[in-house]
Amino acid sequence: MSARSLSPEIVIRPHVENFINWSADKPEVLVLTADLTNSCEVGKWRETYPDRYFSMGMAEQNMMGFAAGLAREGFEPWLHTFSVFLYRRPLDQLQMSVAYPNLKVRLVGFLPGIATPGGVTHQSIDDIAIMRVIPNMTVLEVGDATEVESILDVAHAIDGPVYLRMLRGEVPRLFDTPMEFNKARVLTCAGEDINEPADIVIVTSGICTEEAMRAVPAIVDRGLKVTHLHVSTLKPFSDPTVTAALASARKGVITMENHLVTGGLGSAVAEVMAENAMAVPLSRIGLNDTYAHGASLPYLLKEYQLDARALVDRAETLTGSSLSIPDSDLAQIRVAALHSEAKAEAL
Repeated sequence: MSARSLSPEIVIRPHVENFINWSADKPEVLVLTADLTNSCEVGKWRETYPDRYFSMGMAEQNMMGFAAGLAREGFEPWLHTFSVFLYRRPLDQLQMSVAYPNLKVRLVGFLPGIATPGGVTHQSIDDIAIMRVIPNMTVLEVGDATEVESILDVAHAIDGPVYLRMLRGEVPRLFDTPMEFNKARVLTCAGEDINEPADIVIVTSGICTEEAMRAVPAIVDRGLKVTHLHVSTLKPFSDPTVTAALASARKGVITMENHLVTGGLGSAVAEVMAENAMAVPLSRIGLNDTYAHGASLPYLLKEYQLDARALVDRAETLTGSSLSIPDSDLAQIRVAALHSEAKAEAL
């Protein structure tokens, strides 16, 4: 069986022009950065709307309080920085100044999870867990260029603070329909209806969805009935499609996320399964109580078993099947050119 290739369209910096165009008729939208303007793809936005841009320097706690004040005056501040700097350093200001009064502040976090060679100081591997427990906070995550573009409308419509796990640089276009709030994408279905029984149900988010899409066709070819969902709304987590899919699993459920297995997508799925008395095994793919080191994304995905091969191995364990899927049967990995003009800074 020959190797497959997803061959997605690669979109160069999808956030740059899209955010500029989207903001044109929204004068209340402001941008705040913390010394990472070009790294977070708003350098051109600053040039286009200089009166609506605020450079706060390397002072995230002050930036969070400043954003709260702007929101109280009717503006809609969009904070652009790396994910780790939106919740680690300014957590008290985030909770007391933004979340407690339920203000319309948008926290755009780049380099989610291990999507950076910057190592532990730049890898936000626990952000979903922390953001999920903050009252009034909505948590969203993109998985492709279409969601990078359409997440703006989703976040804008929410009356309260929103945390966005964002992608930058070269981003694949995997989906042809916009992101919808609290609605999962059904990428593969075991039958004609989401309620029809599946051997395994796979739930993925963020960059792990592309990895799962490399493996699912080969798993299906081996005779397993698979339902695969992509989730972009991590809080709230009340989509009836997800509940129905989980209830259809006969042999078990696998979650796959660019985050620790505790507190993120896997935990959200576990809560739904427990609350609805779903008595099948749950296998969570993610970082297991460890920090990651710095390296290229393909290396890290393989090193920490977050890739397509890891999903095949879990499917075998969960179902007790020997699927005999060689690497050549997995869709070929997409590798960005080392010296691409669109390759963003690592840090």
